[in-house]
Amino acid sequence: MTFLGISGMQYTGESFPDARIIVAEDSNVFTSMIRTRLKELFNIDVEICRSFEDLQAANELSDEPVTLAISNINLPGAEKGEALEYLIDLNIPTIIFTGTFQEQLREKLLAKDIVDYILKDNIFAVEMLAESVCRFLTNHRHHVLVVDDSPTARALLSSRLKRYNFRVSLAESGAKALEILRANQDIGLVITDYNMPDVDGFELTRRIRGVRGSHELRIIGVSSSTDRLLSARFLKVGGNDFMLRPFIDEEFYCRVNQNLDTLTQIKAAQQRLS
Repeated sequence: MTFLGISGMQYTGESFPDARIIVAEDSNVFTSMIRTRLKELFNIDVEICRSFEDLQAANELSDEPVTLAISNINLPGAEKGEALEYLIDLNIPTIIFTGTFQEQLREKLLAKDIVDYILKDNIFAVEMLAESVCRFLTNHRHHVLVVDDSPTARALLSSRLKRYNFRVSLAESGAKALEILRANQDIGLVITDYNMPDVDGFELTRRIRGVRGSHELRIIGVSSSTDRLLSARFLKVGGNDFMLRPFIDEEFYCRVNQNLDTLTQIKAAQQRLS
């Protein structure tokens, strides 16, 4: 059965029984809710670790790699965040599920390349967590093209997208982007800089729209310019969204998700009508 989540994400009833997910949490209430919901939605049997010792044993006593960890910041035996440090050091993709998240702590955690963080401060917390898990498990199906003439900017956007498990292609120019698009019809999202020497973001968008509509491919423009008219101009030539640098990770990921959710819903509607 297909239905929409609270953020607009489309659930298809697909199961992921082979995903190995560890939940590092000592609250009986939340572990029960998480276990029940992930089993119900995705047929995933999560492993519960109620202490730092349990977490270490789950990782070290099994040869099967951990697909994703869901972790509280503090656990018995790791009251100063050692559990999170442990997971990050092992390069295990991790979603933080916590009741407290102060600004200073937020910046520290995001700098560690966590996948996401969910606050336990509302009745939708477990639903939001389930959506984040589903996105991570399915994002590899989305192919994203990053277009920017700056190697540093390309590397930054690429690392952000790969952190969330997207497939990523890179282009250093508008001309190269058009070449990659012709060879990869599965690309569903283009994130392009505005200011490029050969074909700028506006012209690139015009050319893309000449062959692929918004129902096939979404385009997000980015720029460091202070010109507030850029966003309007970009949208008028066929862009779907626009962001001014510097932007924070949460905003970037939310906008990427929203555009891909829209694309998924459009394609699903087209299939129902065909």
